[in-house]
Amino acid sequence: MSIAIITGSSGLIGSEAAEFFHNKGIEVVGIDNDLRSYFFGKESSTAWNTERLRKKLKRFSHFSIDIRNQEEIFNIFKQRGSEIKWVIHTAAQPSHDWAAREPFTDFTVNANGTLVLLEATRQFCPEATFIFTSTNKVYGDTPNELPLIETKLRWELDSKHPYFQYGIDESMSIDNSKHSLFGASKVAADILVQEYARYFGMKTGVFRGGCLTGPMHSGAELHGFLAYLVHCGVNGKPYNIYGYGGKQVRDNIHSFDLVNAFWHFSQNPKSGAVYNMGGSRHSNCSVLEAIQKIEQLTQLPFRYQILNQARSGDHIWWISDVRRFQKDYPQWNYQYDINSILKEMVEIQMGTHSQRKVA
Repeated sequence: MSIAIITGSSGLIGSEAAEFFHNKGIEVVGIDNDLRSYFFGKESSTAWNTERLRKKLKRFSHFSIDIRNQEEIFNIFKQRGSEIKWVIHTAAQPSHDWAAREPFTDFTVNANGTLVLLEATRQFCPEATFIFTSTNKVYGDTPNELPLIETKLRWELDSKHPYFQYGIDESMSIDNSKHSLFGASKVAADILVQEYARYFGMKTGVFRGGCLTGPMHSGAELHGFLAYLVHCGVNGKPYNIYGYGGKQVRDNIHSFDLVNAFWHFSQNPKSGAVYNMGGSRHSNCSVLEAIQKIEQLTQLPFRYQILNQARSGDHIWWISDVRRFQKDYPQWNYQYDINSILKEMVEIQMGTHSQRKVA
């Protein structure tokens, strides 16, 4: 049976990928040692999701292994060899704030861990498709140099700018900008994945995500924008907005839509491909706009304060141009927009969710 190895399998994207590929008749090997609870506290543990997958998926096995552990990772790959057809790498230290606390941890998880997985793939299953969940933080704070206009609820790009209609494409430079240490470690991993394609001929795809979201996110203040925002709105917990008047814009892509893009890529992989992948103009909002939508959905007042100090390296406005991916894979399309994303997340947290639609 064909095997998909998924790192970060208990996280937002990893668990979505585990279910999606399992539903295609594929055996799933999940690797996740719940470092998220170390990064963000016990309340952000993904152990609950591990147990959910174990109970729900018949062809799922879980290994609590650190991706930096070369010996143990190599053993998993060596035992399964050419049966491994896909390696979906979603494990990461995901917060640019947290990275500054422990730079060595951040870099070794994001960069060294990716190198271990690439080398395991090259040695034991070189024909497998390697999919990497990168980030728009590889562009640093260059997007903040765009000509932005402040409106009542959001910052918006000048309508005359080439990025206005579709968003930011892959031609934006990653040089001469402030990345945060997290952004730097993800740049290292991003380039490694590309290089293994160019140097060794492997089939790799890099997906530079905007705001990745969905109901399986164990959201925390330092990571998981919409999930944590919804949690605060439903539970009456105060929320801190860091800088930019709460008008900073994010494009939000549902985990299902991202993993569906992974699937389309895996059916006809292109070596060394790089894609900006987010909600695009189809699905985006500012923090203040999201708060308004959550208040409408919950019928509850939202408690928040806007702090003057922005997070270092944070984007004021980010919308992904996904046309490169759509050109390569025209059968892919969104199932969710910002309204349906928030509706699902609020309903799940309030216990009123109906069955999710399927592809």
